[in-house]
Amino acid sequence: MITWRTFCIGLSANLVIATALAFGLDLADKTFPPPLQHAREVSAEVVDADGQLLRAFATSEGRWRLQTTAADVDPQFVRMLVAYEDQRFWQHRGVDPRALARAALQLVSNGRIVSGASTLSMQLARLIEPREGRSLTAKFVQLVRAMQIERRLSKAEILDLYLTHAPYGGNLEGIRAASLAYFGKEPHRLSVAESALLVALPQLPEKRRPDRNLAAANIARARVLQRIAVANIVGDDELQRAGLVPIPARRMQLPAYAAHLAEAALRKEPQVRRHQTTLRRPIQQGLEAVAKSAAGKLGPKVSMAMVMADIRTGEIVGEVGSADYFDASRSGWIDMTRVMRSPGSTLKPFIYGLAFEDGLVSQETIIEDRPADFFGYRPRNFDMSYQGDVSIRQALQLSLNVPAVRLLDAVGPTRLMVRFRRADVRPVLPSNETPGLAIGLGGVGITLKDLVQLYAALANRGRPVLLGDGIQGKPQPIEAEPLLEPVAAWNVADVLSGVMPPLGASQRGIAYKTGTSYGYRDAWSVGFDGNYALGVWVGRPDNGAVPGITGFGTAAPILFEGFVKSGIPVTPLPKAPGGAVRIAQAQLPISQRRFTKTSSGLLSASTREPAPQIIYPPEGARIELGVKTGGALSPLALKLQGGRAPFRWLANGKPLPDTSRRRVNEWVPDGGGYSTLTVIDSAGRAASVRVFVD
Repeated sequence: MITWRTFCIGLSANLVIATALAFGLDLADKTFPPPLQHAREVSAEVVDADGQLLRAFATSEGRWRLQTTAADVDPQFVRMLVAYEDQRFWQHRGVDPRALARAALQLVSNGRIVSGASTLSMQLARLIEPREGRSLTAKFVQLVRAMQIERRLSKAEILDLYLTHAPYGGNLEGIRAASLAYFGKEPHRLSVAESALLVALPQLPEKRRPDRNLAAANIARARVLQRIAVANIVGDDELQRAGLVPIPARRMQLPAYAAHLAEAALRKEPQVRRHQTTLRRPIQQGLEAVAKSAAGKLGPKVSMAMVMADIRTGEIVGEVGSADYFDASRSGWIDMTRVMRSPGSTLKPFIYGLAFEDGLVSQETIIEDRPADFFGYRPRNFDMSYQGDVSIRQALQLSLNVPAVRLLDAVGPTRLMVRFRRADVRPVLPSNETPGLAIGLGGVGITLKDLVQLYAALANRGRPVLLGDGIQGKPQPIEAEPLLEPVAAWNVADVLSGVMPPLGASQRGIAYKTGTSYGYRDAWSVGFDGNYALGVWVGRPDNGAVPGITGFGTAAPILFEGFVKSGIPVTPLPKAPGGAVRIAQAQLPISQRRFTKTSSGLLSASTREPAPQIIYPPEGARIELGVKTGGALSPLALKLQGGRAPFRWLANGKPLPDTSRRRVNEWVPDGGGYSTLTVIDSAGRAASVRVFVD
């Protein structure tokens, strides 16, 4: 018969042997280290700008094993875990002699296992080096491994590894994966009922899986709540309430947002386990919800894409590459934010911007919308009708084609393409073609991302904004001249803010433009408020026609819904810069009351005089002006030749005080830096130069 004294002596001897073995193996040139390298194999994660999980990728063996630290978990869960599994965790060195003695004595007294003696360190040793069976030899190895682990890691590191590797049934490992799968949330804040279930599951994860055996999960949770040590932490009232909370009977999908961007991040750095992005999860969730809802109305094979960017930093805060990444009928795996497509009428605002900048027109300038022939090119409006005389404001808001081509003919297609390059956007022309008037109606290829980049610059008072790739790291600023001068950019934004919203949507202070490509292949809508620009594309990835889709009828409702569901408050558009005002048609100078220019570099039909030309200052000049008493700059002489008097001068889109019949004038700059000087004659012809004032 085994006496208590004999039992204690034998147990102590075995502990001494295990301790000596663990110490000796560690000293023996570390030839028998615990396999801690396996503990580092965790799932790759893609997170948003605030660290919220967007998407996780299973490990190579198909496990959801998310890196976890105690700081990621509700502190009450940690206290309940230690109280239930290993009350002396913070004191022992891998093996708890008291627990081991109690378990061994119960085994001897009862002839069966009544309670276990495994510490969290021993459980970790079993998790990172699984062994088949529950033999005494296997248990002895666990003792040795646990003491080795304790010699190499701190208690906090051991707890972190346990929280990462504890099994929760199926391919779920670690508390984060379990909390997301069973409760749909990160374990930052857990209820008592949730914590108790997550404490109970790792003991027998397959038998207690709530999605497979709800009754066993209930019993296991109740056993945790009834443990005296746990009850002392929680309190009787909380225990009673926790026991009444139903356990979830199904397993949820782990977050899977921003599928295309997440895949791109993983391809870019496949060895990195945590990929930071500039996305914001609430915005991303909202946009994907809009896309999913819209997809059901779009019909088969039709996809869509959305990009939302911060116009101040260029960071992409939301991106949807397709209507459904997993929908093969829509080729959902194709990221349509990066595919070249015809932009339809969405480039028109930049044509008008150049015309505003050159002083060719104001918002209330009258322009003709009638059939016109531009050396064989005969544009027609979308509805095949014509409006006659309209204001510039009406022409842009109604997206009339003929007025846009008239203005593009005046400012020059090549010049428009040069301006796009200032914003680091390079639309693709058809093979072997030079820029022509067709680019104003969609005769180029551009990506949704680049289109949003252009509109971000427009919203940013004309200053170019380089959009990032969505992966962490702020985009580098573009060191380039403005896409448009501030006054011109404001005029365009002011006009677009007055466009009628789509049916059923409220006017939220958004400036936006729509476009439909030839043959109903692409529907676009791009808009912005004071902080964000959002672009929407709808079409077929195979470039097939989708009869009936239009920018206004199809894409615009998605745009407005995207702004609503993104959850961001609408920020008013910036106030008008100095010199930017709406001028009534009757108050315009004669030269701006009606647009009459016929073609770049050609004479107007109403005059035979040569077009005006600024001869001083010359284009690109760097001018150093003196300073008067009081700090004001000295005036700069302006000289021109040609043209028909009277002349109207503009500096950065702002008219100088008076018209003049003289070909010499003066201008006092507000300060240094780049400025654009424009002169308009009575026939509506204009000339501009850009100078730098020191």
